Amino acid sequence: MNYFITGIGTNVGKTIVSAVLAEALHADYWKPIQSGIHEGRDSALVGSLISNSKTVIHPEAYLLKEPLSPHFAAKLDGITIEMDKIQIPITNNHLIIEGAGGILVPINQSQYVIDIAKKLDCELILVISNYLGCINHSLLSIDYLMKNSYRIKALVFNGDFDAEIKQAIIAYAPQIKTIDIPTFNAMSKQQIREVSSQIKAQLQ
Repeated sequence: MNYFITGIGTNVGKTIVSAVLAEALHADYWKPIQSGIHEGRDSALVGSLISNSKTVIHPEAYLLKEPLSPHFAAKLDGITIEMDKIQIPITNNHLIIEGAGGILVPINQSQYVIDIAKKLDCELILVISNYLGCINHSLLSIDYLMKNSYRIKALVFNGDFDAEIKQAIIAYAPQIKTIDIPTFNAMSKQQIREVSSQIKAQLQ
């Protein structure tokens, strides 16, 4: 099974969730487009947090210098991101694929991050973090995905949520599975292992 990890916006915890899921499933990891490589690569972070020996970190299709929307970062690098060049890695393992930013972040003049998931025919995991406006961003994202026939495997609530906020999001699409990931006190392999063991059964 291949899961595409997307989010309701930028910096909502997609990389940490990807690490947890890769550890839980002993799955491979791949981030097709990485912007802002001078600030570090998400693939390196995931690799540093994985304990199992089965996960393979696959190389990015595009590495972009500036920490900007992929279409803008690519323009500054003098290139255009082409969907045909984003080819899924060859593997016999499960694959966790991490998107860039939110679902409608442009990758070129006519395509968006979420179009990668459609091309690769992946189920989606939507990562939600708790901030002012997260309800609106969550419902807009869920609404877009459902109306465009994307398959949502789960909503991941990343961190601590007030019950009222969480319920307002769940109520919009109660048929979608939810997974809770706690706030990490310190990012470590041990914590990733502990959380991954807690949620493994929810991914079945």
